[in-house]
Amino acid sequence: MENKKTTIGSGRSPLGFWWISALIVLAIFGIEYFYSSDSAPKEISQKEFFSEVLPSGSVKEVVIFNKDYAKVFLTPEALKSDKYKDLVKGFGMDRAKGPHMKVIFVSADNFEKTFNEVIENSNLDVKLGKEVPNTMFGDLLTWMLPILIMVGLFIFMMRRMGGGAGGGGNQIFNIGKSKARVFDENDRIKVTFENVAGLEGAKEELQEIVNFLREPSKYTRLGGKIPKGALLVGPPGTGKTLLAKAIAGEASVPFFSLSGSDFVEMFVGVGASRVRDLFKQAKEKSPAIIFIDEIDAIGRARGKNAMTGSNDERENTLNQLLTEMDGFQTDTNVIVLAATNRADILDKALLRAGRFDRQIYVDLPDLNEREAIFKVHLKPLKLAKNLDISFLARQTPGFSGADIANVCNEAALIAARRNKDAVDKEDFLSAVDRIVGGLEKRTRIISPAEKRAIAFHEAGHATVSWLVEHAAPLVKVTIVPRGQSLGAAWYLPEERQITTAEQIKDEMCATLGGRAAEKIIFDKISTGALSDLEKVSRQATAMVTIYGLNDKLGNITYYDSTGQRDYGFTKPYSEKTAQVIDEEISKLIEEQYERAIEILSANRDKLTRLAEILLEKEVIFKEDLVEIFGPRPFGDDENTAPADDTKEGDASESNGADDTSSDTGDANGGERPSDTKAVV
Repeated sequence: MENKKTTIGSGRSPLGFWWISALIVLAIFGIEYFYSSDSAPKEISQKEFFSEVLPSGSVKEVVIFNKDYAKVFLTPEALKSDKYKDLVKGFGMDRAKGPHMKVIFVSADNFEKTFNEVIENSNLDVKLGKEVPNTMFGDLLTWMLPILIMVGLFIFMMRRMGGGAGGGGNQIFNIGKSKARVFDENDRIKVTFENVAGLEGAKEELQEIVNFLREPSKYTRLGGKIPKGALLVGPPGTGKTLLAKAIAGEASVPFFSLSGSDFVEMFVGVGASRVRDLFKQAKEKSPAIIFIDEIDAIGRARGKNAMTGSNDERENTLNQLLTEMDGFQTDTNVIVLAATNRADILDKALLRAGRFDRQIYVDLPDLNEREAIFKVHLKPLKLAKNLDISFLARQTPGFSGADIANVCNEAALIAARRNKDAVDKEDFLSAVDRIVGGLEKRTRIISPAEKRAIAFHEAGHATVSWLVEHAAPLVKVTIVPRGQSLGAAWYLPEERQITTAEQIKDEMCATLGGRAAEKIIFDKISTGALSDLEKVSRQATAMVTIYGLNDKLGNITYYDSTGQRDYGFTKPYSEKTAQVIDEEISKLIEEQYERAIEILSANRDKLTRLAEILLEKEVIFKEDLVEIFGPRPFGDDENTAPADDTKEGDASESNGADDTSSDTGDANGGERPSDTKAVV
């Protein structure tokens, strides 16, 4: 059964305005029809009338109108003729009644004299009449009535536009009316907490909110108060909106859903009006839940765009939201849920207790959560019997719930493309490769010299990562063009909570192994290491300026978790310190580059052998490296399970430390940055 989606608001339908407008237009046309001076007859000259029309016997009657012109009425027989049949065709009136012609003259007396002479000479029976209109009433009605109608329409529109203070339902086109969709107990929302895999902590807190609305007396009897709101924070694709859908499916109270951009409009005051209308409807149906997705669209910190003017529409909307959430009226059972992936830019007044009492962080899933997510998305698929779901979870570190759903769907499409009866392990690995690296492009033209350079570049990555201790375990190396890349070395990164300086340096060394191999073998470097340089520069900068892992600068960080410094124009350090930072970043990178050159120089024969195998097979795996280099000196620990002990640390630590490497390049030989979450 399809879910019902009802737009809230108690105002009249916008169709009423269009009906009124249509009636006004019809009234104006009616006035023009009934009170026009004539029916737009054909205008002819006096000479033509007396020489051709009147002597032909086609005229039935002539009426002199106010001594200005003459109205000519033709006989029914003449109107049927080919000469005059066009005179009865018209829009909106019966033209058969006439007048059919209009004769302009200079003197009414001369026209009458000539008319009588033609009648006597031609022996015709044509009536001649005179008409003097009542100009006072006719002119007044003709000119004043349209003006009065336009004034009335203007007053009507102004009253409709001025209804913003009442909640927006009385505005023109209902522009100030909330665009939220309401779901109540009569609607069937198929998503529940059972459909949300992982996120146990978030589900527990949200379930408590649902229970509070269902049984408020259980909590209020002890003096507790209903929480005002909960903010869902986390990276894109982690399931924030899905949790909101689950709440809508679990709660037996009205659920109002809308996006932060629904408040934004080009008209002044519309956003605040929609906020008032939204909370008005929610209070009428309380207890209720309001869910605002992407609240950062209206919740940005105030005062950051002073150059745009003092009357900012977005700030007015935010002010109204703050007032509605925790103003003087605090006895309403309305809970506000919101979701965002930019909590750092939200206004501090919005985040305080009493508005959003709880901030629920929805992080990327760990190993066990990924396995649970795979089980949910694999239910509709026809799978092979020997498929190991835990293996799939280990192969997708750093993937969000949305990424895993995409992997499952892509695997099914690949299996169907291969005419298989079930989706197996190979299809899932191909799906991961397709999502991370892009579509294979075997038809791309690459010269033998470029292909050889790419092979040694990727072999350099593989060799260094195999011989350093803290580099991520290698899974596959390929020189098959895929997406925008000409080749890639893929690893299975360790899921660590903290990272040491030695681990970051080893990863930097492995990343620079590609350029180092080009230098050793060809004694020249190319533009194919752009993404490598971007990654190591980001890691070195993070070590020096964020994590305090540099001996010369010491235990200091220039990282601002509040995001307030982003709006400033000054650096948090002096020019002298900036020079030191630049020197230390360059020193870190060059040290690891020289280290990579030393490792590859000592193993040049093995590097060459690996590159030759790569040129022959185009794709090599870990087994090929074991055959050439032997077992990894430091072991090959794939610590995919999360640590049992939790340690305090900055959640943003992975910004520069745990990035996985992927060599990507374009057909011109220059690499392009790859923003992959995990390379496997």
